[in-house]
Amino acid sequence: MQYQNLLVTMDGPITTVTLNRPDKRNALALNVMRELTVALRTIAQTEARGVILAANGTVFSAGHNFADMAGATLAQSRELFLVCTEMMNTIQRLPQPVVARVHALATAGGCQLVASCDLAVAADTATFAIPGGKAGLFCHTPLVAVARNVGRKRAMEMALTGDPIDAATAADWGLINKAVPSDQLEAATLDLIQRATRGSALSKALGKQGFYHQVDLPQPLAYDYAVERMATAALLPDAQEGISAFLEKRAAHYVQRPGDDLAA
Repeated sequence: MQYQNLLVTMDGPITTVTLNRPDKRNALALNVMRELTVALRTIAQTEARGVILAANGTVFSAGHNFADMAGATLAQSRELFLVCTEMMNTIQRLPQPVVARVHALATAGGCQLVASCDLAVAADTATFAIPGGKAGLFCHTPLVAVARNVGRKRAMEMALTGDPIDAATAADWGLINKAVPSDQLEAATLDLIQRATRGSALSKALGKQGFYHQVDLPQPLAYDYAVERMATAALLPDAQEGISAFLEKRAAHYVQRPGDDLAA
């Protein structure tokens, strides 16, 4: 499929989706968000084992396109943020692990995009901000994703001050997994996604889905959900193959794909 604002490339089991509007600082315009959502849903149906989300240009993503908001009606404004929310949720609904490869500034909705990915690696020169707090429109929706990564006090510091944090701080706060020298960014991202896609593809998909379901539940409800999910997942062929391989001291051979069994 051809995209106007994205580049989609496949290298074996890894698919890379690259934001490709460097002249617009990879702003998340309405058409860009819709296109990215379509691309992700298309990848979900493929044999890809993992996804890298990257960007071209001097900015990873500058967030929402103000031109979409200037003079908008309430209905138009609401649609913009609902489309954005659906895009962010699509990342977490994908059966494949998604890692952001952040080479430069990720601000506002761009920071939200990084926070919505399962994993993230950044160049040590990258910065992150949700700057609405020092302007005229508070970053309400970016704060949803960011707070679920860095905790309340740090999220509020970012949101109220609007000040950027560097990649080392982002790693320390939990917004990203690690910061690396710029010349090591591609290799470090590839290493992480390769390690994150080992084992059964079906087990990984069920695990990702289960994580996002339970992580915000009260602990007793989280355990109720996780116990049932793990008990049923343990009966799947790939799980039994992994158990047998361990007991028999041999390499496991996993064959199940996401969607092979949705009952777990």
